[in-house]
Amino acid sequence: MTNTSYEKLVEVYEKISSTSSRLEKQDIIADFLMYIKETDADITYDITLLLQGKIFPPWSDKEMGISTQLIIKALSNLLGESTKSIENKLAEVGDMGEISEELIKNNKQVTFFKVPLTVKKVLSNLRKTESITGSKSQNKKINYLLELYTSASPLEAKYITRTITERLRIGVGEGTLVEAIAQAYNIDKEIIDRAYMLSNDLGEVASRAQESIESVKSLTITPGKPIKPMLAQLSPGIKESITEMKKVICETKYDGIRVQIHHYNNKTKIFTRRLENVTNALPEVVEYIEEALPSKDFIVEGEVIATKDNKPISFQYILQRVKRKYDIDKMREKIPLKVFLFDVLYYDKPTAELPIIQRRQLLEEIVTTSKNVELSTMKIVSQENYTEAEKLFTWSIDEGHEGIMFKDVTSPYSPGKRGKNMLKYKPLRETLDCVITGGTYGKGKRAKFFGSYLLSLLDDKTGEYKTLVHAATGMDDNLLASLTKRMEKLIISKSEQNVLFKPKVILEVAYSEIVESNEYESGYSLRFPAIKGVRDDIGLDEVDTLSKLHQMIDLQK
Repeated sequence: MTNTSYEKLVEVYEKISSTSSRLEKQDIIADFLMYIKETDADITYDITLLLQGKIFPPWSDKEMGISTQLIIKALSNLLGESTKSIENKLAEVGDMGEISEELIKNNKQVTFFKVPLTVKKVLSNLRKTESITGSKSQNKKINYLLELYTSASPLEAKYITRTITERLRIGVGEGTLVEAIAQAYNIDKEIIDRAYMLSNDLGEVASRAQESIESVKSLTITPGKPIKPMLAQLSPGIKESITEMKKVICETKYDGIRVQIHHYNNKTKIFTRRLENVTNALPEVVEYIEEALPSKDFIVEGEVIATKDNKPISFQYILQRVKRKYDIDKMREKIPLKVFLFDVLYYDKPTAELPIIQRRQLLEEIVTTSKNVELSTMKIVSQENYTEAEKLFTWSIDEGHEGIMFKDVTSPYSPGKRGKNMLKYKPLRETLDCVITGGTYGKGKRAKFFGSYLLSLLDDKTGEYKTLVHAATGMDDNLLASLTKRMEKLIISKSEQNVLFKPKVILEVAYSEIVESNEYESGYSLRFPAIKGVRDDIGLDEVDTLSKLHQMIDLQK
């Protein structure tokens, strides 16, 4: 076994970046995985993470806590160049990775401490930064970065920085990695895909695939390890959806936070749909669930809503609860919560592959309902009685909920998949979840705030973000101020009034119509866009895509 050099990984990054062909990218990754298997098999898990631009598994709540400004300080300390000069270069180029490469390349200083970097060394230093806290934490983190940059070649510096900033920019999506793992270890792609769906961990899948096909097949849903939620497509209409599905579970769609609740080893954990652990922020939900279900290992799914006088209130209130880290008891009194459960994915054993009608029956058997925990309101509807769905829709809206869901009674649970077996129907103007990639300072009394945001969708073919619209309306003074404070930490570059941001914050935007436009990279724009709120409950992998945009265009025809 060897200790794989970081230079070897960087060479692979460069090869992948140099081609736009997905098949060529797949071949390069597959060959590299086989090389790792033969030379340094113990790091297969870590290599798979790094090919995704990650240093922690996707379900982990660990973060490096290294800002672009901290990287700038580290490089300034190492090279003797002013932070202002580096900031100016960043404003011109827009990629901190390229700036790091240029600075290291032009470094005239000779170091006697330069040692070849290994994959293990890079990961070790970056992972250590996660646990550093206290008054001198910044200096300690800078020292770990200096240790890497001192020994790094220009290209190594580029990719160390890009990994830290979570902008690897090599054009590799989950689909390409799944295909590459299947190719490398000669295992059917569907088997790899299923294992990934059930584990939400490509590193684990690759490590198992390296061992045997049997090891891959044994991967399954496990309490304590969250999986990606099954996602819904838009419904073209109540009657149309039921006609297509034949027989459906029709249930109320609640305006809250979707949660995945795990109980194992006599403890309960709560994860959001983006797999963030929010257990500490929702202590009463833990209490409610432990009272409502038997003390067995289970995974249930549901929606947590904020209430007032036992009536649902705005989605933004539940976001306040989820994001809260201090004074939890005060917030608990201020914003009471209620849970509506609608699915069970594990109960003593995996249940996700059972039809939803059976999972619902099981849920009804094991849950003791109360004023704090209820099951979603639902009806079983077919073409003959589709008007029952219309009645449920009207009732749901009147009760202050968001709309209704349709679920094909025969469908299993498909983690991370958005298919026609689950549809959502809402009465309001349609919305899109877009990531902020740019902005413009306001005027007059709003001059110190970002008054307009440039919003983008994910191009699901290339993995890049494509601009769609500028949106300014819908923000009150509080949202304007809080968003500005948040976005200032994500600035990549400035040019007069315009700013480019690191893609991190997602906004829900309502609109009246999608129209063609040459002004934006997507080729389209939105009429009368209005910002509904910040979507802190979802991650970048759930930003709406160009494919969804085209679906929405078809629906409005």
